Amino acid sequence: MKKTLLLTIAACMAYVPLAGAGFTGPSGDAATTVEQAKKMPDDSNVVLRGNIEKALGGEKYVFKDATGSIVVEIDDDDWGGLDVSPKDTVEIRGEVDTHMMKPTDIDVDSIRLVK
Repeated sequence: MKKTLLLTIAACMAYVPLAGAGFTGPSGDAATTVEQAKKMPDDSNVVLRGNIEKALGGEKYVFKDATGSIVVEIDDDDWGGLDVSPKDTVEIRGEVDTHMMKPTDIDVDSIRLVK
């Protein structure tokens, strides 16, 4: 009985290190350019990499990459304590927000510094 119990415990413990395993390499999310995002349908998911150039007020900012600029809306709680300057490269994830009477913008879900 003791041998069976010990073997069972040993077998269970052998699988514990595998429980937390996961992929740590780059994600499959390809970055979208500003130029591409401006042509995408409403609510399309995007990943943009570039710089936040300036604040426009009311949680709106000008985001720029090599292909152009677009207004992004970043809710205060999405910043997560992150301090960003125009020289910092950031990655933002969000959705395209198209409008009838004003230019397309991006509703940001998350932002992080790119190293």
